[in-house]
Amino acid sequence: MSTFVISLGGSLVCPEVGRVNIEFLKKFRAVILKYVKRGDKFAIIVGGGKLARAWQDAARKLITPPAPPHNPHPTLSPRERDAEGGVRGGRERLLDWVGIRATQLNAELVRVMFGDVAHYVVVYNPAEKVKTFCIMVGAGYLPGHSTDYDAVVRAKTVGAKVVINLSNVAYVYDKDPRKFKDAKPLKQISWKEYFKMFGTKWVPGANMPFDQKAAQLASKSGMQVVFLGGDDLNNFERFLQGKAFRGTMIGDLKILRPRRIRLGRKI
Repeated sequence: MSTFVISLGGSLVCPEVGRVNIEFLKKFRAVILKYVKRGDKFAIIVGGGKLARAWQDAARKLITPPAPPHNPHPTLSPRERDAEGGVRGGRERLLDWVGIRATQLNAELVRVMFGDVAHYVVVYNPAEKVKTFCIMVGAGYLPGHSTDYDAVVRAKTVGAKVVINLSNVAYVYDKDPRKFKDAKPLKQISWKEYFKMFGTKWVPGANMPFDQKAAQLASKSGMQVVFLGGDDLNNFERFLQGKAFRGTMIGDLKILRPRRIRLGRKI
């Protein structure tokens, strides 16, 4: 039995504003429930995707700087308030909060589709320990990073060493495939190579393969991130089974070279 942590791309849930990908969600649910019956556990952190970016684009046009103080969680601890407002300006925080709300809406949809098999609420704080669960759904929590970061924190919390990045892109490419026809998919890269290609700066709503802050935390924690395309759930299953799969593995290449890698925390 293994515990798998999945960073589920919001664009798989909601590929367009106003349209939910029901077909994908039904197939994804069937796969997850299949492996839950076998004893595996899943922590699924859901992103905002097109919904978050559309709302953030609208907010950029509507917010007049300087933005007023904002505290949507009046019960935050002093440490959490520092995390919310101690690094960046108010306008950027507000854009983050808009995106976070989109992730939470997507996450609630994913949670309810699993019925009673899922933990009874979406767990926003990725550091919160949940003693027993078969399926736990998470979303965005605080400004300053994307749900990729929350997935890495959740992996640390449950003791997993691999985060599965399931999105509408099956690989990390050496350059943007939407702009360059000669872009090549990468099967394995180190964190050092990843940072060299994509930098380390976080931008709200940026369409990056993996959030830079999440990448830094994963690198420091000795984790690997595996990129898989959500349009091929058979390939996703091959990964769950420890078989050869199509995708990109990021991390220490000395660890990644073996065909089989540690999938998660054995329980």
